[in-house]
This record gives sequence, C-alpha cells and structure tokens, in this order.
Amino acid sequence: MRRAALALCGVLAAIALLFLITDLPGDRGNRPPLPHDVPVMVVDHGYHAGLVLPRALLAARAQALGLARLAAALSPFVAYDHVEIGWGDEGFYRNVPSLSVATLPQALRALFASGNGSVLHVVGVAGDPAAYFARSDRLRLDLPPEGFDKTAASIDATLATGPAGPVEALGPGLYGPSLFFRAVGDYHLMRNCNHWIARTVNAAGRRVSLAAATVSAGLMADLRLRGGAVTP
Repeated sequence: MRRAALALCGVLAAIALLFLITDLPGDRGNRPPLPHDVPVMVVDHGYHAGLVLPRALLAARAQALGLARLAAALSPFVAYDHVEIGWGDEGFYRNVPSLSVATLPQALRALFASGNGSVLHVVGVAGDPAAYFARSDRLRLDLPPEGFDKTAASIDATLATGPAGPVEALGPGLYGPSLFFRAVGDYHLMRNCNHWIARTVNAAGRRVSLAAATVSAGLMADLRLRGGAVTP
C-alpha cells in the first residue's frame, strides 16, 4: 500500500510539474468586457478546435499592420461575416475529414512521426457563427483591440510565404466555402492543432496551459476556468 501511495504521489507530482512548466503566462480574463473589445469564438469539433474571428475587422487590421500573408489568405472570403481558422497536419487535415478507427493510422502518424508539414484551414462563415456551429461546443473571448492585433500577427506568422505570392493556396478545405494554405511549423503530439489555438489566444494576453490544450476538451475547460471565456 505504501509503495502504491508513493507511486501515486509521484504520478500526481509529475502531472502538476507538467502543467506548471507548460503554463503560458497572461491575464486571467476576469475583467468585464469593454465596449471596444472584439468578440472571437473558439469552437470544439470533438478532437480539434478552430478560432472564429470577424472577417472584415481582421482584414482591415491585417492591411493596417502590413500583414500581407493574412490579408491574402482572407481575400477569397470577402462575402463572409466571419472566418474560422485552424492549423493542423497537412496529410491528416487535408485528407481525413473525421477521426475513426479506419483513420487511426493516419492520426498516429501525424502525432508521433517527425517532419510533418502543416496547413492553415480557413472557412467563410455567413451570419451568426453560434448558429453555424450550433452542434459544437463554443466559447466567446472578448479581446482588447491590442490583443486582437497580436492575434492577427500570430496567424500571419503561421502562414508560409508562397512561391509566387504572399501565400500558397493548396485547394478546397473540408466544409463550406474553405481553403487550405501552406503553413509553417511541424505538427506532432506536443505541437498540435489545439496547442496552436492556445498559443494564438495567449498572444492576445490570455493565460493558457499547453498541457491542458493537448486535447480540445482540456483547452476548452482551461479557457472557461482561467481564460475568461463564456458560452455565447
């Protein structure tokens, strides 16, 4: 019993240490929303999360800040009120629309193999994004303007420069009016799609745990508990 108790304490201490060393500092998001704040949404698709932003404002800030890659990626979506943006492994994201037993080998390759290229997925969203993603778990974050600008810069930095233009479009996305774009950074278990969302909202000042964000449910729980996120 004593050995089991010591082993359990060791496991719990290791988990606590993991959360401590992967915690990215920021504010607690506990102030009330201000009139000039920008509402953005985090959407949980079950194992993968996306970030929903107001397209016109995002495009305007990209132009104002000289974020040429982001401005180019948004240009095909001028007819839409919002865009959903997500990052992921190129091979899995582009070719496997859902996780299942049949697609498990591709998922394991994406998580544990090395040298996995990445893509950014951009979806045009018309109307109310809460209605568009009604079947998904959703959270709203109210970002101050300077935080929204830092989020825009973080997304721009994720896009790879194209061989003949600001970005390299790779073809249609998974659903709705959407496109894939070449991105930077290798995808793996410790740098996955949900970590990308966590780092992107952390750029806006929100405190996040990368350990919690290893799975989308952990990301959502962390944003609810510490990030000031609310259900829209």
